[in-house]
Amino acid sequence: MAKFSIEIKKSAIKELNAIVKKDLKRILSKIRSLADDPRPMGCVRLSGQERYRLRQGDYRILYSVEDDVCVVYVVKIAHRKDVYR
Repeated sequence: MAKFSIEIKKSAIKELNAIVKKDLKRILSKIRSLADDPRPMGCVRLSGQERYRLRQGDYRILYSVEDDVCVVYVVKIAHRKDVYR
């Protein structure tokens, strides 16, 4: 399988800056792993959208995958109580 590149939306970068340091390391590690496998075990396709959800503790990473250009777009990173609003 080809290695995917990862692009993070500017608003998602702002959300990352607001996350506590201990959680941030695990979230970044999870995002980096998407380059090798964009649909890992445990990811869920969101209904009505072409996006996926990946859990990391109390946080959720929402992203979309473009298979034809091998890119993963990270759209939103937020606490589970706020991510779907």
